[in-house]
Amino acid sequence: MERFDVLIVGAGPAGSFAAERLARKGVRVALFDGRPPDEPKACGGGVTAKALKAWPHLLDAVGRTIDEIDMYSPSGKQLHLKLDEPFAVYSRIAFDTFLREQARDSGATVIAEKVSGRAVKRCDAGWILRTQSTAQFEGGWLVAADGANSAIAKKLAGALPPAEMEVAFGYRAPLPAGRSAPTVVAFLPGWVGYAWAFPRLDHVSFGIATSQDAFDHSSLDSLLWDFMIAYYRNETAGGGWVTPESKRGPMRIWKRRSQQIDSAEATVVRQRLEQTAQRYAARIPGLAPRTWDTRHACGENWALLGDAAGFADPVTGEGIYYALRSAELFADAYLAGEPLDYERRWRSDFGRDLQRASQMRRRFYGNFWGAPFTERMIEFARGHRGIRRVLGELVAGDQGYTDLKRKLARSALKPL
Repeated sequence: MERFDVLIVGAGPAGSFAAERLARKGVRVALFDGRPPDEPKACGGGVTAKALKAWPHLLDAVGRTIDEIDMYSPSGKQLHLKLDEPFAVYSRIAFDTFLREQARDSGATVIAEKVSGRAVKRCDAGWILRTQSTAQFEGGWLVAADGANSAIAKKLAGALPPAEMEVAFGYRAPLPAGRSAPTVVAFLPGWVGYAWAFPRLDHVSFGIATSQDAFDHSSLDSLLWDFMIAYYRNETAGGGWVTPESKRGPMRIWKRRSQQIDSAEATVVRQRLEQTAQRYAARIPGLAPRTWDTRHACGENWALLGDAAGFADPVTGEGIYYALRSAELFADAYLAGEPLDYERRWRSDFGRDLQRASQMRRRFYGNFWGAPFTERMIEFARGHRGIRRVLGELVAGDQGYTDLKRKLARSALKPL
């Protein structure tokens, strides 16, 4: 039985980043990657400007840098936002592979096998785990970085109730032919959450993120198809696909709010998408405010990172920054000889911000001055550069939620 200092289950951003930082300092690390090579995680793949500033080497991964975004209110009002702080969009296969190879190059042992929660047991020396091939490994510390559905996290920290989970689902579809594809975020009419279109190098990631308790698959899937069809236009000359801005003016996101797509054209677009689009779905943690006080991310010889710990933005579901930061904080605590201090470090670094964001979640998707807050946010930003700046900071990851309404209201009252 091979012996390691740290066993890390899950080779996504959190697990690979922790493995790379530990192995670089001489820690013997085994990184278990149970995901099939051609199966990407269901994720929009957006990496905020905040993350890119913290770890500039992420730009070495193969992705697309985004410096403009089209945002839509629930009623379909459009805001074209030029970003002072660009963010990046990655294929999760490319991004995860980049981080995993960084870990391997730093000295981590990468094992392409799946580990179940039942195959992990305590022993006198720490932990023993068994892979699907029945190979066994021993380690002093066990780190779970295997996502929101982590069976190991449930075993160590307890299961989260369904109400503290969010749902993301969508399709990977072809890039529009011959045109640049816009990056789009559209807030949902009548639901908590938003739809997105994130163009990557070789396809567009479409999706919807919403809360588990508001999830109605049939209605939301229909809404997503409206969104996707509105994104494309069939070009009769040559049969290619073009983006909406290329010919007919601003896109109208929700079909029932626009007559810009005639039924014949919509049918052609849908048929093409049905032949080419690949479906995906995932769960995202969305912890309630009280849970942040009671749930722990480490204990006797174990730690949880990223989604497995519940570290995701409760408003947007974005978790890549927190995956990387939690990995960094755990590695720093371990290398300092005080791994249990990881609990204090994550709480003081970003824990309170995530807890406050979970308190603000209902307000963010609630009413503000007689309309949905997301409606007012887009409406005000269309006519006021100060509000656009605040919104750009929100997209970049530099603007928190606790004072967002106050900043927007203050900016709205200032002269243009």
